[in-house]
Amino acid sequence: MSNPHAAAVREVFLTGHRTGRAVAPSHFLAVRESPRPALQPGQVRVRNDFLQLTAVMADLMSEKPGLPMPAYPVGEPLWGGAVGTVVESAGRLAPGTVVQHMNGWREESSGDASLFYPVPVEVLPAPEYVLNQGVTAYHGMAEVAAAGEGDVVFVSGAAGGVGSLAGQIAKARGARKVIGSAGSPEKVKYLVEELGFDAGINYREGLVRERLAELAPGGINVFFDTVGGSQFEAAVQAAAQHARFALCGALAGQIDGGTGGFPRLDIMTAIVKQLRILPFATLHTSEQLAAWGAHYGRWLAEGKLVFPHTIIDGGLDAAPAALDALLEGRYRGNVVVRLH
Repeated sequence: MSNPHAAAVREVFLTGHRTGRAVAPSHFLAVRESPRPALQPGQVRVRNDFLQLTAVMADLMSEKPGLPMPAYPVGEPLWGGAVGTVVESAGRLAPGTVVQHMNGWREESSGDASLFYPVPVEVLPAPEYVLNQGVTAYHGMAEVAAAGEGDVVFVSGAAGGVGSLAGQIAKARGARKVIGSAGSPEKVKYLVEELGFDAGINYREGLVRERLAELAPGGINVFFDTVGGSQFEAAVQAAAQHARFALCGALAGQIDGGTGGFPRLDIMTAIVKQLRILPFATLHTSEQLAAWGAHYGRWLAEGKLVFPHTIIDGGLDAAPAALDALLEGRYRGNVVVRLH
């Protein structure tokens, strides 16, 4: 529990910029104690209960991540999604209020009350259900790729935090068939039996193009890509006329410094099939947040969606190694660290 009289707060900070993708992110992270700030008028103090981990955090540890968001500053605590409980208030939020915010990677957060958003605990199975990557998944699948009635959809990296929701969103929007790729037989089984995908492909078997030809003989209409590499190349060959490719990530090139982030595009096939290749970045605008919020709770209640997630115990000290493991594909769905 958070001690209102403690003199210091434990937090994870960046010790140096990540210089190569082959180096584990945890190599650049350390835990320290920092002075506990006095609460100012209008501020609240929050005991953080859960911390969300995402693959993009590893990119933000680089000096120039090339993303529409700032890099983590060296010597400063990381930021990221978190859920916590107000333990002291000089602002509009009463103690005991469960809130969501972006001041994670520390056991306790303080700041202006306007930066902390009450969690609708009355409509969610648990508070950590708000720590999901559904905004990205919904924007890419519904608004960029416009997946809908009758579509055959392929999702790469389908057992990850974004892909596991993207496939379910396609099904909820009426897709005729949703196929997902994952890196083990257990994850493929998980896609079909727990998340409602129609079929799964173990990409480590190296037969993605052949399996897509079997599972989607008429071609895929939508490709939601979080991986890049050879899976992107296979999807081009498996695409139907006018297929839409929503490019969300490039995990194949994000981890070990390989060429997975630079797949080859068969230009003539793309021209003949008139493919629409649609890279996108989710900036979490108010419109994007509202669009996902309008569907998430309802689809959960209707049983059209489950929240795929893995909870990591061990507190703040476990978070750096858990980020490494996330990038290595060891977890299913969204990854959340339990801090208390």
